[in-house]
Amino acid sequence: MKILLISTFDCSGGAAVAANRLMKALRKQGVDAKILVRDKQTDDENVISVNTSWLKRKINFIRFAWERWIIFCHNRFNRKDLFRVSIANTGTDICGHSLMAWADVVHLHWINQGFLSLNDIKKLLKTGKSVVWTMHDMWPCTGICHHAWGCENFKSECGNCPFLSSKKTNDLSYRIFQNKKHIFQSNIHFVTVSIWLKSMALKNTQIENSDISVIPNVVDTTLFYPADKQIARKQLSFPLDKKIVLMGAAKLNDPIKGFTYLQQALSILKEQGENILLILFGSLKDDPVFLSSISVEYISTGLIRDTSTLARLYVAADVTVVSSLYETFGQTLIEAMACGCPVVSFDNSGQTDIIEHKVNGYLARYKDAEDLACGIRWVLSEASYEELSKNAIGKVKQVYDEAVIARQYIELYGKVLS
Repeated sequence: MKILLISTFDCSGGAAVAANRLMKALRKQGVDAKILVRDKQTDDENVISVNTSWLKRKINFIRFAWERWIIFCHNRFNRKDLFRVSIANTGTDICGHSLMAWADVVHLHWINQGFLSLNDIKKLLKTGKSVVWTMHDMWPCTGICHHAWGCENFKSECGNCPFLSSKKTNDLSYRIFQNKKHIFQSNIHFVTVSIWLKSMALKNTQIENSDISVIPNVVDTTLFYPADKQIARKQLSFPLDKKIVLMGAAKLNDPIKGFTYLQQALSILKEQGENILLILFGSLKDDPVFLSSISVEYISTGLIRDTSTLARLYVAADVTVVSSLYETFGQTLIEAMACGCPVVSFDNSGQTDIIEHKVNGYLARYKDAEDLACGIRWVLSEASYEELSKNAIGKVKQVYDEAVIARQYIELYGKVLS
């Protein structure tokens, strides 16, 4: 069985990391799997880039820029929601690539920002290849947005798009939705990474009769595993006498990450006398005052690509908090749990698949900073920490371990091939 995974990136962003980890998990199970990407950032020989020359790299950058320019124009030259939507108006035709002839199954992941266009996907479907598509966000089932943020226009046809500040029925989102109908009505087997994301996809009346499986992302428990907390803190030069709260994201100041709620929760805990150190990992873009309103001592490490350093952060922390307004899955949560670090998040979206309330973490009431603070305090001071940690590790090994997820996908590939 030869599996070709398709992803815009191989390690930039949660979806790319998930695809890369799946490829490695499949290979460990004896499956011949490779990833075809636009932008390769690792030296893995099983990751192949379409950017095979300086010219192709420039052309693909122009494709990316052209898509953004069209969105920018339709959004009245406002950058605010420039990367919340994708229109797939341009991309790379991969049908003639040698790996396409090699593959038994083509497995799409996150293919936006000018990598594959809607026409490229249509050509791919016409090859007769068996196609699986893992949804890492809502884009495959909406017109143009990656997260609908409560908008339900995608149920039928989009239009009046809030991300375009549009009051028109026949706007760009409507037209792209119409162009996507060949995807919605194709024989693609869709996979969502959480039950919540499947429920959102099924709201689209065009896709509701499609085959949709739920298979979560994978975590490598040989890289993320429990270790001595004190040793980890010494290695990272963290204090030994503080309660460490950890939060991370690819882009910390993305509004969808809900950092304001964590700030409020930390202020409440400080007033209650908790001795807390906040550790942040991830990038910050165009917001020099973002960290200025944090009421507790904090350390911002920036973006971390080294897996061993990231694992040490989870081990060193007492609790990992995900205050996101939406998470299609929650990769940070399972990484933390694999390291024995209990987690706290809101009781909504993909996190609810992962966290069992007061068993391996705490699910706070949605958008409730006081209950978020209550959850953090419960983990730090009230719960049986050893039991929480043990339950977190057990959940990961049972549900998200490499072998478990790889076997689910191998079974699915066999199904679509037959």
